[in-house]
Amino acid sequence: MRSLLLIQKFYKNIQNERKKVYNRDKLLTLKEEKWEKESMNNKILIIEDDKKLNDGMKLALRSEYVCKQAFSLQEAGKVYKEDDFDLILLDVNLPDGSGIDFMLELRKTDSIPIILLTVNKMEMDIVSGLELGANDYITKPFSLAVLRARVAVQLRNRVAQNNLFCMGDFRFDFQKMEFYKGGSLLELSKTEQRLLRYFVENKGKSLRREQLIDYVWQGENEFVDEHALTVVVNRLRNKLGEEQQEYIKTVYGIGYTWLWK
Repeated sequence: MRSLLLIQKFYKNIQNERKKVYNRDKLLTLKEEKWEKESMNNKILIIEDDKKLNDGMKLALRSEYVCKQAFSLQEAGKVYKEDDFDLILLDVNLPDGSGIDFMLELRKTDSIPIILLTVNKMEMDIVSGLELGANDYITKPFSLAVLRARVAVQLRNRVAQNNLFCMGDFRFDFQKMEFYKGGSLLELSKTEQRLLRYFVENKGKSLRREQLIDYVWQGENEFVDEHALTVVVNRLRNKLGEEQQEYIKTVYGIGYTWLWK
């Protein structure tokens, strides 16, 4: 009888261990699927005048990210304004100007990660680029494996850094869900938090109403009209203590923009 109980206990322990392994593997799979889904939502702007290299980079990255291409600064400026990007691959020397100058213009309103593409003999460009706001650089020629690794690192860093924003009197911690203005805690609803995050992540950009609705009511936008967005924007303005649209400015006929302070 005692032997039978020991055998039953032994098999029960085995079943428990198998269950733990199954749950652990399932959790890892879910985490991997979540990361893959988030990665596929990341948009990369590739600015490189060498068509073969530009196409090669897009081919290497398109299985994990959404890639848009530009072959000149003029085209890059137009493509950049048409979409919300998470990272830019930027050639230093382009037919119609300097990639460094383009980066400096972006840095006035945007902290998007920028990886410079340079040639081996342009050490001064590398140093200047990093000092002026680039996040990383890759020297040509480079392997596509190195490109993918550098891109992944910058996007991971962006996710970590994007949890905390400090702007003037404001301190927004989206990880802890704590929001302060001048030391005073602001009570924000989940909807207001999502709206605020989208604003500060895209500071200085004119955001269309449909963009905001898609982000704030993820997957529920079929049941949301523009009036609901207006209501949430007004509530957020009141809680931020706005008086004359000094933070959230209405862009008539388009939507809204968060003004950089």
